[in-house]
Amino acid sequence: MTAAIEKRSDQACFGGRMGFYTHASTETGTPMKFGVYLPPQAAHRKVPALYYLAGLTCTEETFLIKAGAQRIAAELGLALVACDTSPRGLNLPGEADSWDFGLAAGFYLDATNEPWKKNYRMGSYINEELPALIEANFPIIGAKRGIFGHSMGGHGALVTALRNPTRWQSVSAFAPISNPVAVPWGQKAFGNYLGADASTWEQYDASLLIRKNPYPGLLLVDQGLADNFLNRELKPENLDAAARASGQRLSLRLHADYDHSYWFIQSFMADHLAHHASQLGLS
Repeated sequence: MTAAIEKRSDQACFGGRMGFYTHASTETGTPMKFGVYLPPQAAHRKVPALYYLAGLTCTEETFLIKAGAQRIAAELGLALVACDTSPRGLNLPGEADSWDFGLAAGFYLDATNEPWKKNYRMGSYINEELPALIEANFPIIGAKRGIFGHSMGGHGALVTALRNPTRWQSVSAFAPISNPVAVPWGQKAFGNYLGADASTWEQYDASLLIRKNPYPGLLLVDQGLADNFLNRELKPENLDAAARASGQRLSLRLHADYDHSYWFIQSFMADHLAHHASQLGLS
Protein backbone atom coordinates (compact mmCIF):
# COMPACT_ATOMS: atom_id res chain seq x y z
CA MET A 1 0.00 0.00 0.00
CA THR A 2 1.42 3.39 -0.98
CA ALA A 3 1.43 6.60 1.02
CA ALA A 4 -1.19 8.05 -1.34
CA ILE A 5 -4.06 6.86 0.85
CA GLU A 6 -4.86 7.03 4.57
CA LYS A 7 -6.58 4.07 6.21
CA ARG A 8 -9.43 5.13 8.50
CA SER A 9 -10.68 1.68 9.51
CA ASP A 10 -10.23 -1.98 8.64
CA GLN A 11 -12.32 -4.96 9.78
CA ALA A 12 -12.68 -8.64 8.95
CA CYS A 13 -15.85 -9.36 6.96
CA PHE A 14 -16.95 -12.72 5.46
CA GLY A 15 -13.35 -13.92 5.39
CA GLY A 16 -12.16 -10.75 3.64
CA ARG A 17 -11.43 -7.19 4.74
CA MET A 18 -13.67 -4.12 4.83
CA GLY A 19 -11.66 -0.89 4.85
CA PHE A 20 -12.41 2.82 4.62
CA TYR A 21 -9.84 5.31 3.34
CA THR A 22 -9.13 8.95 2.52
CA HIS A 23 -6.87 10.45 -0.13
CA ALA A 24 -6.07 13.85 -1.61
CA SER A 25 -7.81 14.03 -4.98
CA THR A 26 -6.19 15.88 -7.86
CA GLU A 27 -9.50 15.97 -9.76
CA THR A 28 -11.61 17.55 -7.01
CA GLY A 29 -8.84 19.37 -5.18
CA THR A 30 -10.22 18.04 -1.89
CA PRO A 31 -9.82 15.02 0.36
CA MET A 32 -12.03 12.22 -0.95
CA LYS A 33 -13.28 9.22 1.01
CA PHE A 34 -13.85 5.71 -0.31
CA GLY A 35 -14.37 2.16 0.92
CA VAL A 36 -12.97 -1.11 -0.39
CA TYR A 37 -14.16 -4.62 0.36
CA LEU A 38 -11.54 -7.24 -0.49
CA PRO A 39 -12.90 -10.79 -0.69
CA PRO A 40 -10.91 -13.65 0.86
CA GLN A 41 -9.49 -14.58 -2.57
CA ALA A 42 -7.61 -11.26 -2.64
CA ALA A 43 -5.24 -12.56 0.03
CA HIS A 44 -3.80 -14.95 -2.60
CA ARG A 45 -4.30 -13.29 -5.99
CA LYS A 46 -5.56 -10.19 -7.75
CA VAL A 47 -9.33 -9.96 -8.22
CA PRO A 48 -11.71 -7.90 -10.40
CA ALA A 49 -13.25 -4.78 -8.87
CA LEU A 50 -16.85 -3.61 -9.03
CA TYR A 51 -17.34 0.13 -8.45
CA TYR A 52 -20.59 1.39 -6.91
CA LEU A 53 -21.97 4.91 -7.34
CA ALA A 54 -24.48 5.98 -4.71
CA GLY A 55 -27.47 8.28 -5.02
CA LEU A 56 -28.44 11.70 -3.75
CA THR A 57 -27.64 12.48 -0.08
CA CYS A 58 -25.38 9.42 0.23
CA THR A 59 -21.70 8.93 1.15
CA GLU A 60 -19.03 6.30 0.57
CA GLU A 61 -20.48 4.32 3.49
CA THR A 62 -24.11 4.03 2.38
CA PHE A 63 -23.85 1.09 -0.01
CA LEU A 64 -21.20 -0.79 1.95
CA ILE A 65 -23.28 -0.66 5.14
CA LYS A 66 -26.83 -1.02 3.77
CA ALA A 67 -26.75 -3.15 0.61
CA GLY A 68 -25.70 -6.53 2.03
CA ALA A 69 -23.25 -7.09 -0.81
CA GLN A 70 -20.14 -8.36 0.98
CA ARG A 71 -21.31 -11.92 1.61
CA ILE A 72 -22.05 -12.45 -2.08
CA ALA A 73 -18.87 -10.67 -3.19
CA ALA A 74 -16.87 -12.99 -0.92
CA GLU A 75 -18.40 -16.05 -2.56
CA LEU A 76 -17.73 -14.71 -6.05
CA GLY A 77 -14.22 -13.36 -5.45
CA LEU A 78 -15.21 -9.82 -6.36
CA ALA A 79 -13.83 -6.63 -4.78
CA LEU A 80 -16.27 -3.79 -4.06
CA VAL A 81 -15.32 -0.11 -4.24
CA ALA A 82 -17.58 2.78 -3.20
CA CYS A 83 -16.71 6.48 -3.12
CA ASP A 84 -18.33 9.66 -1.88
CA THR A 85 -20.95 11.37 -4.04
CA SER A 86 -19.33 14.82 -4.25
CA PRO A 87 -16.36 16.84 -3.00
CA ARG A 88 -16.63 18.02 0.63
CA GLY A 89 -15.41 21.02 2.58
CA LEU A 90 -15.47 23.59 -0.22
CA ASN A 91 -18.27 25.79 1.19
CA LEU A 92 -19.17 27.08 -2.26
CA PRO A 93 -22.13 29.48 -2.45
CA GLY A 94 -25.37 27.53 -2.82
CA GLU A 95 -23.65 24.19 -2.33
CA ALA A 96 -25.74 23.16 0.66
CA ASP A 97 -28.99 24.97 -0.11
CA SER A 98 -30.91 21.91 -1.33
CA TRP A 99 -30.68 18.14 -0.94
CA ASP A 100 -30.69 17.38 -4.67
CA PHE A 101 -27.87 19.63 -5.83
CA GLY A 102 -24.34 20.43 -4.71
CA LEU A 103 -23.20 18.68 -1.57
CA ALA A 104 -23.67 14.89 -1.91
CA ALA A 105 -25.09 15.45 -5.40
CA GLY A 106 -22.14 15.59 -7.80
CA PHE A 107 -24.02 13.71 -10.58
CA TYR A 108 -20.80 12.01 -11.72
CA LEU A 109 -19.96 14.62 -14.34
CA ASP A 110 -17.21 17.19 -14.93
CA ALA A 111 -18.71 20.63 -14.31
CA THR A 112 -17.93 23.39 -16.79
CA ASN A 113 -19.81 26.25 -15.12
CA GLU A 114 -18.61 28.53 -12.31
CA PRO A 115 -18.18 28.07 -9.40
CA TRP A 116 -18.30 24.30 -9.83
CA LYS A 117 -15.86 23.55 -12.63
CA LYS A 118 -12.67 23.55 -10.57
CA ASN A 119 -13.77 20.96 -8.03
CA TYR A 120 -16.92 19.16 -9.17
CA ARG A 121 -15.11 16.74 -11.46
CA MET A 122 -16.68 13.49 -10.35
CA GLY A 123 -16.80 12.20 -13.93
CA SER A 124 -13.03 12.12 -14.32
CA TYR A 125 -12.62 11.08 -10.70
CA ILE A 126 -14.73 7.94 -11.24
CA ASN A 127 -13.42 7.05 -14.68
CA GLU A 128 -9.73 7.76 -14.19
CA GLU A 129 -8.39 8.83 -10.79
CA LEU A 130 -10.18 6.39 -8.50
CA PRO A 131 -9.48 3.22 -10.55
CA ALA A 132 -5.81 4.20 -10.88
CA LEU A 133 -5.61 4.71 -7.12
CA ILE A 134 -7.35 1.42 -6.35
CA GLU A 135 -5.23 -0.57 -8.78
CA ALA A 136 -2.01 0.93 -7.37
CA ASN A 137 -2.88 0.19 -3.74
CA PHE A 138 -4.89 -3.04 -3.71
CA PRO A 139 -4.66 -6.50 -5.34
CA ILE A 140 -7.01 -5.58 -8.20
CA ILE A 141 -6.97 -6.66 -11.85
CA GLY A 142 -6.85 -3.43 -13.82
CA ALA A 143 -8.30 -4.86 -17.02
CA LYS A 144 -11.48 -6.13 -15.34
CA ARG A 145 -13.65 -3.29 -14.05
CA GLY A 146 -17.38 -3.25 -13.45
CA ILE A 147 -19.57 -0.31 -12.49
CA PHE A 148 -23.08 -0.03 -11.06
CA GLY A 149 -25.13 2.35 -8.98
CA HIS A 150 -28.47 3.56 -7.66
CA SER A 151 -30.61 6.52 -8.76
CA MET A 152 -28.14 9.37 -9.40
CA GLY A 153 -25.47 6.68 -9.17
CA GLY A 154 -27.33 4.49 -11.64
CA HIS A 155 -27.22 7.44 -14.02
CA GLY A 156 -23.51 7.80 -13.30
CA ALA A 157 -22.77 4.12 -13.91
CA LEU A 158 -24.63 3.98 -17.21
CA VAL A 159 -23.12 7.22 -18.49
CA THR A 160 -19.58 6.34 -17.38
CA ALA A 161 -19.71 2.98 -19.16
CA LEU A 162 -21.37 4.38 -22.28
CA ARG A 163 -18.77 7.14 -22.55
CA ASN A 164 -15.84 4.82 -21.83
CA PRO A 165 -16.81 1.29 -22.96
CA THR A 166 -13.26 -0.01 -23.25
CA ARG A 167 -12.53 0.84 -19.60
CA TRP A 168 -15.64 -0.79 -18.11
CA GLN A 169 -16.35 -4.42 -18.89
CA SER A 170 -19.71 -4.63 -17.08
CA VAL A 171 -22.46 -2.25 -16.03
CA SER A 172 -25.81 -2.32 -14.24
CA ALA A 173 -28.12 0.04 -12.36
CA PHE A 174 -30.85 0.18 -9.77
CA ALA A 175 -33.59 2.75 -10.47
CA PRO A 176 -31.33 5.03 -12.54
CA ILE A 177 -32.16 8.57 -13.62
CA SER A 178 -32.41 7.28 -17.17
CA ASN A 179 -33.12 10.47 -19.14
CA PRO A 180 -31.84 13.35 -16.97
CA VAL A 181 -32.22 16.07 -19.61
CA ALA A 182 -35.98 15.47 -19.44
CA VAL A 183 -36.54 15.48 -15.66
CA PRO A 184 -36.27 18.05 -12.82
CA TRP A 185 -33.30 16.44 -11.03
CA GLY A 186 -31.24 16.36 -14.20
CA GLN A 187 -32.29 19.79 -15.42
CA LYS A 188 -31.38 21.36 -12.07
CA ALA A 189 -28.00 19.64 -11.89
CA PHE A 190 -27.05 20.09 -15.54
CA GLY A 191 -28.21 23.70 -15.68
CA ASN A 192 -25.98 24.58 -12.74
CA TYR A 193 -22.97 22.35 -13.44
CA LEU A 194 -22.91 22.59 -17.24
CA GLY A 195 -24.66 25.89 -17.99
CA ALA A 196 -27.71 27.00 -19.93
CA ASP A 197 -26.79 25.39 -23.27
CA ALA A 198 -28.85 22.22 -23.09
CA SER A 199 -26.99 20.68 -26.02
CA THR A 200 -24.00 20.17 -23.68
CA TRP A 201 -26.16 18.11 -21.34
CA GLU A 202 -26.59 15.30 -23.85
CA GLN A 203 -23.12 13.89 -23.16
CA TYR A 204 -24.36 12.84 -19.69
CA ASP A 205 -27.74 11.33 -20.63
CA ALA A 206 -27.84 7.53 -20.92
CA SER A 207 -30.96 7.43 -23.09
CA LEU A 208 -29.40 9.81 -25.61
CA LEU A 209 -25.96 8.18 -25.52
CA ILE A 210 -27.40 4.72 -26.20
CA ARG A 211 -29.08 5.98 -29.36
CA LYS A 212 -25.70 7.13 -30.74
CA ASN A 213 -23.25 4.52 -29.45
CA PRO A 214 -24.69 1.44 -27.73
CA TYR A 215 -22.63 -0.25 -25.04
CA PRO A 216 -21.06 -3.47 -26.40
CA GLY A 217 -22.31 -5.62 -23.51
CA LEU A 218 -25.58 -6.32 -21.75
CA LEU A 219 -27.07 -3.62 -19.51
CA LEU A 220 -28.97 -4.87 -16.46
CA VAL A 221 -31.45 -2.40 -14.93
CA ASP A 222 -33.88 -3.09 -12.09
CA GLN A 223 -36.74 -0.72 -11.28
CA GLY A 224 -39.40 -0.86 -8.57
CA LEU A 225 -42.92 0.03 -9.65
CA ALA A 226 -43.78 1.45 -6.20
CA ASP A 227 -40.89 3.92 -6.50
CA ASN A 228 -42.08 7.43 -5.56
CA PHE A 229 -39.70 8.94 -8.12
CA LEU A 230 -40.55 6.61 -11.01
CA ASN A 231 -42.72 8.80 -13.22
CA ARG A 232 -41.29 12.23 -12.38
CA GLU A 233 -37.54 11.59 -12.27
CA LEU A 234 -36.46 8.14 -13.50
CA LYS A 235 -38.14 7.46 -16.87
CA PRO A 236 -36.98 3.86 -17.50
CA GLU A 237 -39.36 3.70 -20.46
CA ASN A 238 -37.16 6.25 -22.25
CA LEU A 239 -34.10 4.08 -21.70
CA ASP A 240 -36.00 1.08 -23.02
CA ALA A 241 -37.12 2.98 -26.13
CA ALA A 242 -33.57 4.14 -26.80
CA ALA A 243 -32.25 0.60 -26.45
CA ARG A 244 -34.87 -0.76 -28.84
CA ALA A 245 -34.05 1.95 -31.38
CA SER A 246 -30.30 1.33 -31.30
CA GLY A 247 -30.19 -2.42 -30.77
CA GLN A 248 -28.69 -2.05 -27.30
CA ARG A 249 -28.92 -5.27 -25.28
CA LEU A 250 -30.91 -4.27 -22.20
CA SER A 251 -32.49 -6.36 -19.47
CA LEU A 252 -34.96 -3.94 -17.88
CA ARG A 253 -36.74 -5.68 -15.03
CA LEU A 254 -39.79 -4.02 -13.44
CA HIS A 255 -40.83 -5.16 -9.98
CA ALA A 256 -44.25 -4.65 -8.42
CA ASP A 257 -44.34 -3.38 -4.81
CA TYR A 258 -40.66 -2.37 -4.62
CA ASP A 259 -39.74 1.26 -3.89
CA HIS A 260 -36.57 3.39 -4.13
CA SER A 261 -34.97 2.19 -0.91
CA TYR A 262 -32.08 -0.09 -0.04
CA TRP A 263 -34.63 -2.80 0.80
CA PHE A 264 -35.19 -2.89 -2.97
CA ILE A 265 -31.46 -2.89 -3.65
CA GLN A 266 -30.81 -5.70 -1.16
CA SER A 267 -33.51 -7.80 -2.80
CA PHE A 268 -31.76 -7.91 -6.18
CA MET A 269 -28.13 -7.43 -5.18
CA ALA A 270 -27.26 -11.08 -5.79
CA ASP A 271 -28.50 -10.84 -9.36
CA HIS A 272 -26.38 -7.78 -10.04
CA LEU A 273 -23.21 -9.23 -8.55
CA ALA A 274 -23.74 -12.43 -10.53
CA HIS A 275 -24.18 -10.35 -13.69
CA HIS A 276 -20.90 -8.56 -13.09
CA ALA A 277 -19.07 -11.75 -12.10
CA SER A 278 -20.14 -13.33 -15.38
CA GLN A 279 -19.10 -10.33 -17.48
CA LEU A 280 -15.76 -10.08 -15.64
CA GLY A 281 -14.91 -13.74 -16.16
CA LEU A 282 -15.58 -15.10 -12.69
CA SER A 283 -18.36 -17.50 -13.65
